[in-house]
Order: sequence, then C-alpha cells, then structure tokens
Amino acid sequence: MSLLLLPQPSTTLSPVTASALAARIPFATVTPPRQRTFTAKATLSTSLLETAPNAIPPKKVLVPIGLGTEEMEAVIMIHVLRRAGADVTVASVEPQLQVEAAGGTKLVADTDISTCSDEIFDLVALPVSSLTETTVGTAVTGGMPGSARLRDCEVLRKITSKQAEENRLYGAICAAPAVTLLPWGLLKRKKITCHPAFFDSLPTFWAVKSNLQVSRGLTTSPGPGTTYQFALSLAEQLFGESVAREVAELLLMRADDDNATKKEFNKVEWSVAHHAPSVLIPIAHGSEEIEVVTVVDILRRAKANVIVASVEKSLEILASQGTKIVADILIKDAQDSAHDLIILPGGTAGAQRLSKSRILKKLLKEQSSAGRIYGAICSSLAILHKQGLLKVLAALLLPLCLFPDLILEEIVTEMRYLLPLQDKRATAHPSVLDKVNEEAINGAKVVIDGNLITSEGLATVTDFALAIVSKLFGNGRAKSVAKGLVFEYPG
Repeated sequence: MSLLLLPQPSTTLSPVTASALAARIPFATVTPPRQRTFTAKATLSTSLLETAPNAIPPKKVLVPIGLGTEEMEAVIMIHVLRRAGADVTVASVEPQLQVEAAGGTKLVADTDISTCSDEIFDLVALPVSSLTETTVGTAVTGGMPGSARLRDCEVLRKITSKQAEENRLYGAICAAPAVTLLPWGLLKRKKITCHPAFFDSLPTFWAVKSNLQVSRGLTTSPGPGTTYQFALSLAEQLFGESVAREVAELLLMRADDDNATKKEFNKVEWSVAHHAPSVLIPIAHGSEEIEVVTVVDILRRAKANVIVASVEKSLEILASQGTKIVADILIKDAQDSAHDLIILPGGTAGAQRLSKSRILKKLLKEQSSAGRIYGAICSSLAILHKQGLLKVLAALLLPLCLFPDLILEEIVTEMRYLLPLQDKRATAHPSVLDKVNEEAINGAKVVIDGNLITSEGLATVTDFALAIVSKLFGNGRAKSVAKGLVFEYPG
C-alpha cells in the first residue's frame, strides 16, 4: 500500500466517512480490536508494519490543545489517527503541558507547541477551544472563554499557515473554522462547515451545512458528535480507504440504517432525589480514553457531578492509545462516599487493572447491594461478571431500588438461598460478551436491565452516555445535550 500523500484537488471531496464506512460494514462482521502496546505516543500500527517491510516512516500529525479545548474532539481525533498508524504529537499552546479541557477533564500534552515550529507534519488538526453552554436546552449560547487560545498562538498560526501554503493537509472542527482559521485567512476559496452556532460567521458562498467538508486540502466538521466522521476522513486521506475502513471496524461503527440503539428490560426509575447525581468513573493505565472522556464530558454537560478516580498510585494515567489523563482524585478518596452511579470504562489492559483494585471491588459490591446504579462499557463487563454482579434473584425483578438500603439487603440475604439466580441482560465488546453472560444482547449499542447499563464501547459510548442522561434527567435534556454536540440522538 502506497502512503504517498498527494495535494487535494480543488473540488469538494466526498471521502469515506464514518457513516459511509459503517453502511458498508455489516455488524456481524465486526472483529475485536487488535491488542497493541503503546508508549506515551502511539507508534505505527502492527497491521501497517506488516505491509511496510521497508519501514516507511509513519505519517506525522499535530493536534494542538489549550485551556478549554473540547476534550471529545481532541481525544477522538488522537485515538482514531493513532489507531490508523499516525505518529500523533499532542502539543500544548499553554505555558504548561497539563491543560483543563472544556468539560473539566485534565489532559497532558506530549510537548510544548514551540518544539514543533521546525517540524514538517503531514496533517495539522485543530479541535475547538472552547464552546461554553450557558444553559441546558440550547445548542450553544454565551461566551467562549478560552476560545482564542489556539487562534492567538503565533507559533501555531505559522505552522498551520505554512501547512496550507505547501499544500499539506489541515483540518478544523466545531467553531475552529470560524474562530481560528477565518482570522488566519486560511478559508479562502474552500468549501467549509462548522458548528451551527458559528455558521453565520463563515463566508456565505463557501459555507455548507453538512457533517463533513473536504476542500482543497482542508477538512472541516461541525462538532463533537461528528468527530468520528472527521477523524476517519483524515485517516483515509493519510492512509487510504482500506485503513480507514479497518479503523471503522475496530471502533465498532455500525450501519446508519441499524436502529437498534437501545434496549431496556425490567424498567425502573432511576431516582436520585433532589440533588445532582454523583457519578464515579474509575480509571487505570490502559483505560479507553474515548470512553472515559466521552462519558465525563456528556454527563457534565447534563449537570451531573462526575468524579474521575485513579486506581493507580498517581492521578495521571496513560490510556490505551497513549493519551495522558489526570484524575480528580485517587480511588481511596472515594471509598467513604455513596455514589448514585459507578461507570466502568473499557480497554482490555485498563479493565484488568481496575479488577485488581480492592477498593473498587468493595464499592461495586456496596453499589449492587444498595440497589444503586452501575454500568460497564466494552471489556469492563468482565469485571462485573467476575464479581457476580450480573446475577439477580429471579423473584426480585422489580424496582428494588425503591426500598431502603437496609430492607433491600435483608431481602436479598434471606432469599438468596431459596431462589434461583438469573443473568441480567447486558452487552459488551464482541470479544468478551459470549464469555461472560448467557443473556447477552447482540445488535444493541446500549442495554439497560433495571439498575444496570452496559454498552459495546468505543463508537457506541455517545449513545451510552446520552442514555444515562435520559434516565436521570429525562429525554428532553438528553436531546438538548445531543444538539449541542451536533449528534443525531434517536431517543
């Protein structure tokens, strides 16, 4: 496979996008992700190395981040492009490497932007920084504190301008085309799109309302909810359609006409009284960054109180594709509090490390015994299976979470030896699903059974997080959050 990068033609292209790819990939043909080992920055994938005996150097990609960067956009881009085989450099435009993203997630860059000024990149991809929602119920309103962080970085402006002048690829998502590229003069004679809240800022003749535009080397897209399409298009332009298609399969992309988004059994109300729901998300080295960041971002947009807890000895973890994330607290600092939800992210290595945490085991046991809500994404379903938390007493398939904790524990204790156990219905990554649950539900992105919620993982995690928002706050708020993301919510 040739990796020769050619300048883009002057007409608007229609590359293989996430949805187009998925439409040609039957769900039954999805295969488990290959296991790869990553250092701080991911290296060329095993699949590409196997087809490149002459050791062709990987494509170099720059993803700049700063205060208020939209974490979903940045992390999905980094994850997808590293899976495709790109050498992605995450560069901070701030004085420090650690930056706090728009939703409060703390990310650590690989380097300072000044170290990149003399490098040549095959692609420069800009996330937005940042869109602040003043109210839930509007797509995006109000100010943009930090939105100028990338725009006002002179080093980044010079890098991106040189990229355009020398006909190399560059891209921008969400408000970045209007807020960053437009003042830099890098939108001339190019078809472009951006977030609906900033669409009127674009040159009228060249603006197109779509999920993706590729025009003469520039790729643009409107928001976090379209980042998979955006990133896969960039992967295709760098490596070709076959590689982009392979990555789409690894991400568990599905056909647009497959409407099996969510299935719910033994329906109960998720009542959390009159307070912002407390959500605990434990993370470890090897956790899937897409899943961590997407759930955190979406639930915080919905006004949940989300706490990210590291099971490692340090707050900083190295996620599955090399993204460095800093947790809010250590898991030991979460053990004395009750949480309305505990959500386990996937990632094979991460799930294995989570399963070894004694404190997390204790918290999950207490969560189940008290009838509170818990969930698992991707391979982390194996953790619940190992702890026996996918079983329920056959006669207790009713809203037990309505009972006081003490009464519920007494009921379970007295009846455990008298009644058979039944598997809760769940879904997970195809590589683990059949091994852990006889009541596996195939073909659904999200499965809810009482107070348990599960997801296949990776590209389905947006649906997973929005399903939680819908259960906790109602369908109206889930739709509002989805609108801000520029995500088509089927609920």
